[in-house]
Amino acid sequence: MVLVVNHGLKMGKGKIAAQVGHASISAMTGVRAKDRARLEAWLATGQRKVCVKGSDAEHLLEMQRKADAAGLPTAAIRDAGHTQIPSGSLTVVAIGPAEASLIDRLTGELKLL
Repeated sequence: MVLVVNHGLKMGKGKIAAQVGHASISAMTGVRAKDRARLEAWLATGQRKVCVKGSDAEHLLEMQRKADAAGLPTAAIRDAGHTQIPSGSLTVVAIGPAEASLIDRLTGELKLL
């Protein structure tokens, strides 16, 4: 699983951690409902999660569109707006769980968070 974080929002470390947690759980539960075999393979191979920087909301949406077109599961997280950032802000797009090589084709050029 790769978690593309909206770096343009300038979220604090705790906020990023919370948003990445939401995205991870959302992505995992989505795959559990649709592709149990993919989830089991991911669970059996260490549950890899990598956080990378996305430049802004449009970049995150572009990554999600590419992942969807490639048949990879995605989950997008929008903030409720109770703390640091405006309500509805796109904070993280999760891609996966899926085979690392498939995700890396889309995200391999992004910088680690």
